[in-house]
Amino acid sequence: MRTICGFGAARSGTEPDQFTMKWVDDEGDPCRITSQHELDEALRLYEIEKDTEITIHVFPNVPAAPGMPCQGEDRSIYRRGARRWRKLYRVNGHIFQAKRFNRRAFCAFCQDRIWGLGRQGFKCIQCKLLVHKKCHKVVRKPCLNLQQQQQSSEQQTTDRNGDQQQPDSPQRSPAAHLEDETTESSVAEDPSRARTGSDEGEELALDAVSGADGANEMQRQYSLSDFELIRVIGRGSYAKVLMVELKRTKRIYAMKVIKKALVTDDEDIDWVQTEKHVFETASNHPFLVGLHSCFQTPSRLFFVIEFVRGGDLMFHMQRQRRLPEEHARFYAAEISLALNFLHEKGIIYRDLKLDNVLLDHEGHVKLTDYGMCKEGVREGDTTATFCGTPNYIAPEILRGEDYGFSVDWWALGVLLYEMLAGRSPFDIAGASENPDQNTEDYLFQVILQKTIRIPRSLSVKAASVLKGFLCKDPAERLGCGPSAFLDIVAHSFFKAIDWEMLEQKQVSPPYKPRLDSDRDLANFPPEFTDEPVHLTPDDPRVIDKIDQSEFEGFEYVNPLLMSLEDCV
Repeated sequence: MRTICGFGAARSGTEPDQFTMKWVDDEGDPCRITSQHELDEALRLYEIEKDTEITIHVFPNVPAAPGMPCQGEDRSIYRRGARRWRKLYRVNGHIFQAKRFNRRAFCAFCQDRIWGLGRQGFKCIQCKLLVHKKCHKVVRKPCLNLQQQQQSSEQQTTDRNGDQQQPDSPQRSPAAHLEDETTESSVAEDPSRARTGSDEGEELALDAVSGADGANEMQRQYSLSDFELIRVIGRGSYAKVLMVELKRTKRIYAMKVIKKALVTDDEDIDWVQTEKHVFETASNHPFLVGLHSCFQTPSRLFFVIEFVRGGDLMFHMQRQRRLPEEHARFYAAEISLALNFLHEKGIIYRDLKLDNVLLDHEGHVKLTDYGMCKEGVREGDTTATFCGTPNYIAPEILRGEDYGFSVDWWALGVLLYEMLAGRSPFDIAGASENPDQNTEDYLFQVILQKTIRIPRSLSVKAASVLKGFLCKDPAERLGCGPSAFLDIVAHSFFKAIDWEMLEQKQVSPPYKPRLDSDRDLANFPPEFTDEPVHLTPDDPRVIDKIDQSEFEGFEYVNPLLMSLEDCV
């Protein structure tokens, strides 16, 4: 590492250059590496977890004292991404998990074939029993793992029904969510909801395009050769985002690239399908990033989406620290309109954060990244998946309660607090000096128990709206009452907003990003834009292991955008 980074080694009469190396663990926390042994241990964990990458930060200095940050080290560089903890179901000793099966899988209860798109079946992670999702609650055969435990321990007893509490099965994520089957909300079979997925893994095919629209769509499909790859503009756990040019029209787009090898083994195929569907739904909204097209190669999936040139709010907040109240009100109002639109479409966003709020070339807001969305939520419906970005997760999620649209308004409260105060409402003074206070578990404890202090420098109206959004009881939270979104519109903090004009983008933004051209990348982090623009060559051995049938029907072209292109 010394050689790679160009640090000087020890020579006669001179000391070696000092530097600090930290790797980011699976919870997003930096861990200092002080020896080759610790580096080997980090690489060993990387191999065990079968991660696709390992993140290491190197600083050209050492901390002033143990536990202190390095000079120039900022906690914001450890951007904690959104996570979805796996949902498991207990029935009669079994611990079921939603799975996809091939055509030869049969239900152990009804003996019928388990087949269809998405996660149409359940599999016990202990005894490997396969059942339909609809059949898993009525399975009477106890888990073989449970029977073995009964035989090996005289202290374990069962009641007359043969039910027994099973110890939590170890998972890669310690926060794995075990849902109590007695409290699970069942989803009624409703033809109007046939296009929606669910957190339990059910995913039905998107509506097929038919008629003249379908014929026109089939006439033009896109491939990688239709685009020129210009620059890397972002990267996440699963995807790389590129700025690209459509060669035929010279229009600039963003291209999200996902390796299939990363989404075939876990539940990740579900969020890919969800993201695609929400992109389609969002395409005509002024404050949501829309979809141009989707296509695939044997190794990758490609989303071609709107290119939003102004950068994200995280980038701007890192430079401005805090925003004037007028600016924060404008952004919060446009975000509220975007969230309300999603809610009216039955979608919980679940990943509102500074990183996912983009500014267009005029300064208007655009929400992006729909992989954490929950579809098919009607009024009164709830879900229970433990997911989100840790700093923005609502208390009801942490308490393991069923929840609805309320979690999005909580996240808006956190984001609005960050814009107005220049810090998170859950920052603890001196936390950087105490490693025990930098853990995810401690953060969750603070969210649940800490009384949120509103800075005295804020106006009375700003303090009021923050208290409304950041109410720990979702029933009392702003935007969650019987009047829902209308309560937000009527709040005194937003009194100066003309909501109809705002929705039509007739209100001038308080800040307009400086852009020299439609290719200007001044508002994107250089750690991304300085990366070389290339896709690694395909490995035939990896491609051979991919079940391509999982991605049938992924291709898509937005008819509205196609019409606009034809007019060029």
